[in-house]
Amino acid sequence: MKARKILKITAVVVFVLVAILVAAPFVFEGKIKDMVKETVNKNLNAEFDFSDVSLSFFKSFPQATVVVKDVSIVNKQPFEGDTLFVANTVSASMSVKELFKGGSEPMVVRSFSIDGAGVNVKVDKEGNANYDIAKEATPTSSGEHSGSGEGFQLSLEAYRISESTISYEDASSNMNFLIDRLNHSGSGDLSAAVLEFDTDTEALVSFAFDSIQYLNKNSLKLDAVIGIDLNENKYTFLDNKAFVNQLPLIFDGFVKLNEENQEVDVTFKTPSSDFKNFLAVIPEAYSKNIENVETQGNFEVEGFFKGVVDDTHIPAFDIQIASENASFKYPDLPKSVQDINLKTIIANKSGLVKDTYVNIEKLSFRIDQDRFSAQSYISNITENPNVKASVRGTLNLANLSQAYPVEMDTPLKGILKADIRTAFDMATIENEQYEKTQNEGSLVLSGFEYASNEMKHPVAISEADVAFNPETVALNKFDAKTGSTDISASGIIENLLGFMFNDENVKGDFTLTSDNFVLNDFMVSGESESSSGGDKEEGDTDEQIKIPSFLDATIKANAATVVYDNLKLKNVTGVLKIKDEKAVLEHVSSDLFGGKLTLSGDVSTKADTPVFNMSLGMSAFDIAESFNGLELFKALTPIAGALQGKLNSNLAIGGNLNSDFTPNLATVSGKALAEILGSTIKPENSRALSLLGDKLSFIDLDKIDLNRLKTTLSFDNGTVSVKPFQIKYQDVVIDVAGSHGFDKTMKYSATFQVPAKYLGSDVENALSKIGDNKGSESIMVPVTANIAGTFTQPVVSTDLKQAVTNLTQQLVKQQQDKLVKQGKDEIKNALGNLLGGNRSADSVKAAPGKDSAAVKKGDDIKKAAENAFKNLFGKKKKDTAH
Repeated sequence: MKARKILKITAVVVFVLVAILVAAPFVFEGKIKDMVKETVNKNLNAEFDFSDVSLSFFKSFPQATVVVKDVSIVNKQPFEGDTLFVANTVSASMSVKELFKGGSEPMVVRSFSIDGAGVNVKVDKEGNANYDIAKEATPTSSGEHSGSGEGFQLSLEAYRISESTISYEDASSNMNFLIDRLNHSGSGDLSAAVLEFDTDTEALVSFAFDSIQYLNKNSLKLDAVIGIDLNENKYTFLDNKAFVNQLPLIFDGFVKLNEENQEVDVTFKTPSSDFKNFLAVIPEAYSKNIENVETQGNFEVEGFFKGVVDDTHIPAFDIQIASENASFKYPDLPKSVQDINLKTIIANKSGLVKDTYVNIEKLSFRIDQDRFSAQSYISNITENPNVKASVRGTLNLANLSQAYPVEMDTPLKGILKADIRTAFDMATIENEQYEKTQNEGSLVLSGFEYASNEMKHPVAISEADVAFNPETVALNKFDAKTGSTDISASGIIENLLGFMFNDENVKGDFTLTSDNFVLNDFMVSGESESSSGGDKEEGDTDEQIKIPSFLDATIKANAATVVYDNLKLKNVTGVLKIKDEKAVLEHVSSDLFGGKLTLSGDVSTKADTPVFNMSLGMSAFDIAESFNGLELFKALTPIAGALQGKLNSNLAIGGNLNSDFTPNLATVSGKALAEILGSTIKPENSRALSLLGDKLSFIDLDKIDLNRLKTTLSFDNGTVSVKPFQIKYQDVVIDVAGSHGFDKTMKYSATFQVPAKYLGSDVENALSKIGDNKGSESIMVPVTANIAGTFTQPVVSTDLKQAVTNLTQQLVKQQQDKLVKQGKDEIKNALGNLLGGNRSADSVKAAPGKDSAAVKKGDDIKKAAENAFKNLFGKKKKDTAH
């Protein structure tokens, strides 16, 4: 009974404790959240924020764990808006009793962890650092200082940083340092004045200095036990081993932090001299698995850093890398690299950064019978790098992939022979004073083959001969093929060193010849917008041509045949100037469509959508060939397929290009002046003309003479407008005007001035009733034909029927008017003859005193007039007596 009571009490106590542990986070969370924000922002000259904070007693019981999510620190001036620090989570563990301390008592943190952090350290050209954000301590009334550090006290036993990145950019020294995928942990009692701290670090390290990339995502591992003496601020390497990629290094020494500087005294070396250590330096992605590689000879790295670090000094150092008569062979490859000799010194004896130098005294190797060697000396690295180098030897490029595991879609082929010597300093290059450089020697590449994603077809260089001179590099010979294109070139490169070392464009003048140049051979696969403007599915790509941004060159070209889209241009000559992703064409001429084409203008691929502006001159073009071969001409003249003959034209045009460099018709604008020579029409080749011929029986369209016809076209926003023009068919005059769209819709009218005699039997009968037909043939009747619809489904209508009806009515009225006039004339003549002289019938009256004979004579005159009108306007009645 008593045992049961004890168990019951124990259960109640446990339940209460669990309830307290569960409820406590909700009680203290608000206090923690407010305290963290208030304390941190009070001590930083920056904006500190986070999305949420939580408190738990279970993660590290009996410790309490505070977890802060989505932490950020954003700089104020002079780095306004720059993010100094972000992290997914920051957590800290402390004793539960720390939560019950008053606001004036510091909280003691035992451990912390940071996950997914990003630290972006920046130093501007004036030396201001964005990490200098701690507020200076201010004295209180009691003489004590408050501010920095108030509220927290570190008494660390362990910490961990996972999957984080540290970036350092120093504009004052042009230095960039990046630690990526950092995983670092440490353990030890940092509350003690003297202790041993155990650390473990893995990261990818990149380092660039004065635009030179010394490390590029090199793997670094460090297992180190560090002796810490907080009384002297001295850190000693006790048991330490590092890996650079796979190269092992052991090191000893110390780093001491003084008030004015830091003292450094560290030595390091490889633990063994096996040449496999050399392969271990190369990133694993390139060296592959080196465990089974057969090696001979030695490879040693050793050196030291010793001296002080302050505002003007770095530690003096000397790093020696050496190998003699070494060789290696990968088990799966047929060839080996032999006679490897290497001696390199990287050193600084003065402690001044500018006095750092790199001396590659010897670098040589042999594959089969091919020997290759190089030497180089680089000094004054930070201020004005001075370079002296030489390269000499013969190398069969195909042997590289047979001796070393280089991954390539298509293995290299070709023989490289080099004998080059150079000496220059970077100030000379930056100031483009290439005449002060010393370059001499030659480089010959033959039988070279290369394939790349940047080229549609492999490039085969039969021979490239380059001579190096003090001021220029001469391309004496260059013969190459890609796809069905052949190229021969020669010329001068003015600034090869500037291109290689100073990020300058290649400047030069070249002469290029080709028997067959196919533009499609230079297509590359790249994402581009569809010409229709519709949405593209993910992964869809179009082939597109990009003008290289690094080219600043003038090319004089001469090609027997150039294939552009479906066109074959013959005897092409001209000048091509390339600069800033823009190609300017000058004095280009070509034989095309049985005539001559001249061309000038420019094409730019700098924007996402390439654009062009061109002026074209066309002389004696075969109309049928040109309009069937050029989609643009089909769009400009819908009836072009029905024309036979020659064409002269001047065309100014501009707009966007599709990815294959053909004009995007919806965007082009410009105008054209065209003259047709000796042309005839084949109506059967045009649906619109066939329909028009069917509706107009008085005209044979194939007999229309278009010789010397001139007209002007203007086009913009997808619409082509034709300036009204006039043509003739025998004695029919035709006035044409209208417009059409690049969407193949039409709106044209043709007005025919037709002689009346061509308009059918009704008109002929009306004309015959007039009697005297003299001058009637000059009657011209306007007949209008309207052409609408589309190129493929045209709609043709005419007002011919109404025109004939109107003319017939006009002729009937004309006949009536003529007969009326004739009747008046006969009456007048009859009266004149009867009365004599010019007396009128109105004067014929019986005068007073006259006899009745005179009156009778007047009656006879009246009767004669009535008979005359009857004869003119009436018909004689048939004799009904019979």
